[in-house]
Amino acid sequence: MVLKKSIRYARRLIRPLSDVSQENLLALHNSLKKEAAPSHNYLVLIISSCLIATFGLINNSAAVIIGAMVIAPLMLPLRAVAFAALEGDFLLFRKGFVSVVVGTAIAVFLSAMVGLLVGIPEFGSEVLSRTQPTLVDLGIAVAAGGVSGFAKLRPEINDAVAGTAIAVALMPPICVVGLTLSQGSWTFGSGAFLLYLTNLLGIVLACMLVFILSGYTKASHALGVTLGLTAILLLPLGISFFNLVRQAQLQATLRRNLVNRTITIGQQVQLVRTEVNWTTNPPEAHLTILTAKPITPRQVRLVEEFIAREMGRPFTLVIQVSRVEYVRGSDETPTETNP
Repeated sequence: MVLKKSIRYARRLIRPLSDVSQENLLALHNSLKKEAAPSHNYLVLIISSCLIATFGLINNSAAVIIGAMVIAPLMLPLRAVAFAALEGDFLLFRKGFVSVVVGTAIAVFLSAMVGLLVGIPEFGSEVLSRTQPTLVDLGIAVAAGGVSGFAKLRPEINDAVAGTAIAVALMPPICVVGLTLSQGSWTFGSGAFLLYLTNLLGIVLACMLVFILSGYTKASHALGVTLGLTAILLLPLGISFFNLVRQAQLQATLRRNLVNRTITIGQQVQLVRTEVNWTTNPPEAHLTILTAKPITPRQVRLVEEFIAREMGRPFTLVIQVSRVEYVRGSDETPTETNP
């Protein structure tokens, strides 16, 4: 009962079914057909946005990456794919699908070539942040895809497309795939590709729902297939999200309690970074700390026991110690002056 009321409300919110005429339907179809074509403009924008995103990722510049998101045209053929799948329009679906595949292939190739030429010694935070997608990324993709589909039906708010392109960020993940593969980082590359697939399916699913609720088309088996494919992604995304939550809990626990209970007895210690490898058994926690005094194996064991008690499971702990020296002006030794 609640679901039916929600659907009826959503229909009224987007556009009543009776308002969709054959003229409006034809106009939407023609517009999507134009957007789906791998035109000269589309290819130029793909190449430009890919190069901008790749250089932004190499330079670890969020501002440059955002600029690439704005001009990336991958969102356009995805809306056509969503509508064509529901309508059973094979020609429109093929045109949009080919555009997405061509754009993806070009982006991976160009970013990989740039990665090989530059020879990245290590990846920055902008790259690494796109290698571990979670359920949050799927939620962002669905929300942004819904706004994109709605903006297509309401030209007066078409300015929102730029914002949705920034939110869902299609181009940067696929450029991360090329960059990481160029350096042989298959794990990072697969994670970035999972994020890209998550964004694609989230956008297509959301656009389908918007087109159905708006009355421009009806639900078909294509919606079920898209829901099924999205459901398959829930497992890896859920595992990644669970690991992210556990990592956040561990970091909070360490920062809140570690300094006063274990290795900081009589010392000044600053916890700089915490990384956990959840694939090992038991999980391996790597801590980077700043301290003025050496850390003993006994203190490391005490930290392991502390983490095990707090988290309810054993951990192998590896502490990377960076020694610091505290110098004060009052420590200066007076020098004798010659008579």
